[in-house]
Amino acid sequence: MKFLVVLAVAVACASADVSHVVKDESSAPVVRSEYEISPEGAFNYVYETGNGIAAEASGNVQNPNSEYPSLAVSGSYRYTSPDGTPVELSYVADAEGYKPVGSHIPVAPEIPEAIARSLAYIAAHPPTPVEAANFVAKPFQG
Repeated sequence: MKFLVVLAVAVACASADVSHVVKDESSAPVVRSEYEISPEGAFNYVYETGNGIAAEASGNVQNPNSEYPSLAVSGSYRYTSPDGTPVELSYVADAEGYKPVGSHIPVAPEIPEAIARSLAYIAAHPPTPVEAANFVAKPFQG
């Protein structure tokens, strides 16, 4: 009896129509594709596919003749998530780090007022070098 139940479930799974769930994204046509690269290291690209995926970015070398050259890039991309939600993200990546902006990115809660006041107090009253050198962390006595 168990065998018949397992067989029936296996046949049902094998013959199920999942075309509405599984989409072949790999065959989406490329609608637009442009790129430009300069010998100095600057670049620009744009692409868009038939299923709504799009991206663009541009970048250039900052301080090319210095000891520490860096690349500054700004761009964006968009797509539709599997649940149908449109996702858009824009970003800047430079010597100061990667800074993404998008409605789907979680935002940290605001700093509580008491902690903000204590941080402001610490910034306004830094310890002297003597106080800092004499500081000894003591174990918690609970």
